[in-house]
Amino acid sequence: MSNYFNHKVIWITGASSGIGEALVKELCRNSNAKIILSSRKEEQLHSVAEKSCLSRDRYAVIPLDLKNYKEMPSIAAKAKEKFGKIDILINNAGMSQRSLAMETDIEVDKQLIDIDYIGTVALTKAVLPYMIRNKGGQIAVVSSLMGIFGAPMRSGYAGAKHALHGFFDALRAELFSQNIKITVICPGFIQTDISINAVTGDGSLQGTMDDATKNGMPVDIFAKKMLYAIEKQKRQQAIGGKEVMAVYLKRFFPALLAKIIRKAKVV
Repeated sequence: MSNYFNHKVIWITGASSGIGEALVKELCRNSNAKIILSSRKEEQLHSVAEKSCLSRDRYAVIPLDLKNYKEMPSIAAKAKEKFGKIDILINNAGMSQRSLAMETDIEVDKQLIDIDYIGTVALTKAVLPYMIRNKGGQIAVVSSLMGIFGAPMRSGYAGAKHALHGFFDALRAELFSQNIKITVICPGFIQTDISINAVTGDGSLQGTMDDATKNGMPVDIFAKKMLYAIEKQKRQQAIGGKEVMAVYLKRFFPALLAKIIRKAKVV
């Protein structure tokens, strides 16, 4: 990692575990950035900061729940007050799904939209005025390969992630003259608890680890690759194992990808 992140204030949502925690640790080891940690789990956020050996003057903890999207302006104001600015917002918080579309209650679909899309958009909009006043900034959003193509058992999740791509593509064009960069990260299978915490058709948690997730890319390696993509100001970056090849199949051989997905083991 170069000195790109030095002297920057970086706000990471979903920082209490998984990708968010790995990003905090990597930034702590390889930069002097100040970090704002957010998720619903305040105690775990403090634990992540302590395990990352962040000195008290280098981090702040601000709990938030993306489903409470109307609270985002006041939460963003509080975050800005901590260090006087926000240079990089990393929208990492979210949830996944494991259920057939016809067996998924519509309220579960709404929950996925509220958290993965509306909450993320609301927080982004709340941060933008501070970046514009600061004459620049960067917003990174953790989408998914499911934001590029859909797969069985992920209908609501894929829908929410596809929506993110549409919003941030439009936002990127709107903010070009404001020196605000947008980076969309599309993880494949990464070794986190995402499948354990995924909702099923009735809204309950799956509670088990998918084989593909268990055998995916280690989260610390993913964090390094993600931060590199942010540093290079990539517009969009897919990160993972061989499953990333599906992005190219979607572009050049969509019928072949559709056939593969129909037959693939997706849990």
